[in-house]
Amino acid sequence: MSEFTRADGRAANQLRPLRFQNHIAPHAAGSTLIEWGNTRVICAVTIEESVPRWMKEQKVEGGWLTAEYSMLPYSTLTRKPRDISKGRLDGRSSEIQRLIGRSVRAAVDLIKFGPRTVCIDCDVLQADGGTRTAAITGAFVALSLAVNKLIAEKKISENPILSGVAAVSVGIVNGAALLDLCYTEDVAAAVDMNLVMNAGGEFIELQGSGEEATFTDTQLAQLLALGKSGIRELLAAQQLAISKI
Repeated sequence: MSEFTRADGRAANQLRPLRFQNHIAPHAAGSTLIEWGNTRVICAVTIEESVPRWMKEQKVEGGWLTAEYSMLPYSTLTRKPRDISKGRLDGRSSEIQRLIGRSVRAAVDLIKFGPRTVCIDCDVLQADGGTRTAAITGAFVALSLAVNKLIAEKKISENPILSGVAAVSVGIVNGAALLDLCYTEDVAAAVDMNLVMNAGGEFIELQGSGEEATFTDTQLAQLLALGKSGIRELLAAQQLAISKI
């Protein structure tokens, strides 16, 4: 697989160039701009000193973590109208922001946050495939920066983060298993899959389907192996970004 080359010159098992620009939103508790190939997403964390009403009513201890996802109108080749102009959140955005919330909640101990709500906003500036995986991967960096700030301000006494979390796409294009699909590969993929994993090598979520195609056990094993190797690289890149002041 490593000898297979693609339109952008990458090997089949190679991630697109990845860069984190931290503190991009100075009023947020933690933020980063993740640039992953030509996909760019701002991930920012804000903290509310209260919990949702349902937690109070059900007497649920600890805090809550939620996420919102939005593609800005100029993020795609043709203008994408804002959801507010349609009066509702579109189905894709709703599904993705729930995925981000589930993924990042799997990385934390909500009890240690205390009675507060952690809000993660992921705004896509430019889309070239993998916006949901970029949002999850960037969200964890932004969350880690926010947690460091909470600890420094003595608002929490223990680090609530249990494990790193990252996400990556894999797929089968023209019969080849590929890691980290860009847009042109994504639309041409016979099989498309997103993996979300933690630093312990455990799966948090798998989203995969054949696009008018089927796939075998062998191909699934190839995709999972590619995804796992990509996740390891992403986790290392996250830790490097978090360690930078």
